[in-house]
Amino acid sequence: MANETTSSSISELYTEIIQEAIFTFQETSVMRPLVTTYNITGQGKQVAVPVFPTISASAVAEGSDLANTEINPTESTITASEVGVMTTLTDLARESSSRPIAQDIGRVFGESIAKKVDTDLVGLFPSFATANDLGAAGTELTADLLLKAEATLRALNVPKPYVAVFHPKSMFNLKKTLTQAGYVASAAPAISSVGENVFNSGFVGSVFGIDLYENANISISSAGDAVGGVFHPISIGLALKEDFKIETQRDASMRATEIVGSIMKGQGIIKDNYGCQVTVDATL
Repeated sequence: MANETTSSSISELYTEIIQEAIFTFQETSVMRPLVTTYNITGQGKQVAVPVFPTISASAVAEGSDLANTEINPTESTITASEVGVMTTLTDLARESSSRPIAQDIGRVFGESIAKKVDTDLVGLFPSFATANDLGAAGTELTADLLLKAEATLRALNVPKPYVAVFHPKSMFNLKKTLTQAGYVASAAPAISSVGENVFNSGFVGSVFGIDLYENANISISSAGDAVGGVFHPISIGLALKEDFKIETQRDASMRATEIVGSIMKGQGIIKDNYGCQVTVDATL
């Protein structure tokens, strides 16, 4: 039967686990800082985000009454649920380990929760407005395709900033192209400053005012394609009922300690026309 009493030495060990887990989670999650977060701590498990329609103003003759414009916002509801992981660390394993076991467990927990959060968020890309769909099966990711995404969002009066997230294998062709001289229509005689950055660091940075990120949690289809996204942060919502945490509980009869990592969160599309689904090739 579980017994919650722990020694001070065990408390210190799990303080290290908590610190490592939270650090790893924050550093590993690509998507969390790129979307809009709604803190629903102390509320129910749902948040209803109002989505206001676009209305038009018109010219009015002097002395004439304005016609009434009814504004009926819709709602996007996000429901939070629990995500968790648990392991049991025996006293013997703890005492005999030659590795810094606290850091190892913390890192694994942080990575696992971050992966789940990111996987759920990137899984929303196919839910962007169908009219904004770009790319196709077998299409390579290019600067031209990113420019089309930027033009698509601009035409819808979507304000900046824009961010883009693609699978690393999809980014391969873009990086390769950017590091070659004359990748733009003007056939520049030398490599661009963006290309130099890619060549030196492997990171693209920003193209056409779009900040680019790579995320290996985007799934690749059996045909070798992956769905990335170019979007405004307000297009996707992340509801946090309870942020990532680590808890421990002593199980004296097993001479072990249960270690549990969890987060209560939900995700959903807020404004579907504020993003573009971009289907591109994800094979090398």
